[in-house]
Amino acid sequence: MSVQFPPIILASKSPRRQELLTLMGLDFKVELKDVDESYPEGLSPAEIAVYISEQKAKAFTGDGEIVITADTIVALNGEILGKPVDRAHAQEMLSKLSGSKHEVFTGVTLVKGDKMYSFYDRTAVTCKAVTATEIDFYIDNYKPFDKAGSYGVQDWWGIVVVERIEGSYTNVMGLPTEKLYNELLKFI
Repeated sequence: MSVQFPPIILASKSPRRQELLTLMGLDFKVELKDVDESYPEGLSPAEIAVYISEQKAKAFTGDGEIVITADTIVALNGEILGKPVDRAHAQEMLSKLSGSKHEVFTGVTLVKGDKMYSFYDRTAVTCKAVTATEIDFYIDNYKPFDKAGSYGVQDWWGIVVVERIEGSYTNVMGLPTEKLYNELLKFI
């Protein structure tokens, strides 16, 4: 890579975010901190994603490293679909997404010392209608309990159910890499 970035800390346990940073050619280490992911009432989906990302970033006091935090929100007609709490919740969310168009927002925060910068990306995702049997198959085989909206665009749901994506594919995975790379260049 022609650009030399300072050391990077990815504050995420998401294997997808880790894979995306690796594919970007970035050297990074993962550090995790427990953060309250609740948010004030009345925020838009984009504001929620940025707010939670900033809360995660505030947990870090880095020296020379750049800390990257992110939060992904799935929104369907104004309703926020977070990570499912159990199987029934995943079934409910996937049933709502079946045959509909929803939005995925990822808020990203970059921190280095006392400098903090946040941005977000938005992607529209259209899903074909699926049966309850197909939803059960998906939950049983892909266990989407750690994913906003109860699905991963990089697995069966994305390959079979997602009909159209308007915007960044990697944003739906949890990190808008195209935008992140450009923002990193400006941030350093």
